[in-house]
Amino acid sequence: MNLGNYKALPNLSSSHVDLQATAKDVMRQHGFEPHFPPAVQQQLADLQVHPPAIAAGGNVRDLRDRLWSSIDNDTSRDLDQIEVAERLSSGDVKVLVGIADVDASVPKQSAIDQHAARETTTVYTGIRNFPMLPEELSTGKTSLLENQDRLSVVIEFVADGGGHVTSSDVYRALVRNRAQLQYNSVGAWLEGTAAAPPKVGASADLQAQLRLQDEVAQKLKNRRYENGALNLETDETYPLVLNAQVVDVVKQQKNYATELIEDFMIAANGVVARLLEKVSSLRRIVKQPERWDRIVQLAATYGEKLPAEPDSKALNDFLVKRKTADSDHFADLSLAVIKLIGPGEYVLERPGDPAPGHFGLAVQDYTHSTAPNRRFADIVTQRLIKAMLAGQRNPYADDELSVVAANCTEKGDAARKVEREMSKRLAAAAMQNRIGAIFDAVVTGATPKGTFVRVLQPHVEGLLAQGQQGADVGDKLRVKLIRTDVQRGYIDFARA
Repeated sequence: MNLGNYKALPNLSSSHVDLQATAKDVMRQHGFEPHFPPAVQQQLADLQVHPPAIAAGGNVRDLRDRLWSSIDNDTSRDLDQIEVAERLSSGDVKVLVGIADVDASVPKQSAIDQHAARETTTVYTGIRNFPMLPEELSTGKTSLLENQDRLSVVIEFVADGGGHVTSSDVYRALVRNRAQLQYNSVGAWLEGTAAAPPKVGASADLQAQLRLQDEVAQKLKNRRYENGALNLETDETYPLVLNAQVVDVVKQQKNYATELIEDFMIAANGVVARLLEKVSSLRRIVKQPERWDRIVQLAATYGEKLPAEPDSKALNDFLVKRKTADSDHFADLSLAVIKLIGPGEYVLERPGDPAPGHFGLAVQDYTHSTAPNRRFADIVTQRLIKAMLAGQRNPYADDELSVVAANCTEKGDAARKVEREMSKRLAAAAMQNRIGAIFDAVVTGATPKGTFVRVLQPHVEGLLAQGQQGADVGDKLRVKLIRTDVQRGYIDFARA
């Protein structure tokens, strides 16, 4: 789930800074190629003439009669995942997660595949998306768009009343998305703070379906937390644009709908990881924190004692307590913990290798399989699944998978840097016409490099360039905006 999925805007500029051109430059600086090579266009033309057959039969089941739906961002069209659930006579719930069959249109070593293998991910810069796959596919032929027949790989699992996954299956199917829905409107309805969105309100069956999905997702989440999954909260923002100008930066709120998709995604990826245990495959892992001692010290500053050895359950208990005690600063604490745990990475796992697991999710079996329109690792995993289901040999040698894992890790890190650099520029652009305005803020960092504050509304961060003496992390201040630099992404404040 990416919260920065917004369409490109023509000639978007700010104070003579062309932000779209800047985004391209930043992409190239971090090793990405923003444009598709001519061979990709030729393959797309060939696909128009010879599209893959979209039909049930053989080992492809026909599940178009199910009440499938998708939930994503308001503007998303690169839809990877649809869901449907069914309560069994035992009271358990069967969940089906349909994943777009990208491999059917993008054969291994084809021109599109080679480009995707180099880029490895779609990059969301806030003002423009740089898709890993051509949009003719990722937002068209391979996207699970509403009322379109699509090939998919279905990941099925049964969850009991305690959120335990008791059985699972994976197979190919023909599916049809019956309702393309959005996080904000569905989340508000599920939480009881708003009326149902029109598509949901018009269908009692869809209402019941979504409430059943929410019920089982909450149980899956609670089970993960019991096992020590970390209850972290980061501030994800997106730009609001009016008349081709960035006018504000808005915080993206988590809600029941975002959690529903996240919980189904984690469960589905676990199913796939266990399915592939007998073949070499990719795993997405977060190792136990190398800087656990610093996390222990951090907890001690709040009067809490953590064990000497890494313990995700103890860490999560501390986080939950801090969220209750000080919700205003919980995102800052979460970010500090995330940095100390360290980034995730892709690795090759051979049959019989000990699974290092995913520390933050408290799971031993985890891969990436649910977003093949946006991540190359998921396309690779999809090919491994389809080969296994067909009784064919592994389409990737171990050395190939090692190269893919290393490149996906490297480019994933680079994509986050691109997105972070552009978010700073967008924030500066949103603030440039508010010089002299006074804001409520909180100090988020006090280092030799400077003192930093986060404005509470709009949600931006900058340097406290004047009046920083004596300010410390957690202090609440009134600050005045004195300077912005869109090109470099700088925002400077003075104590008011």
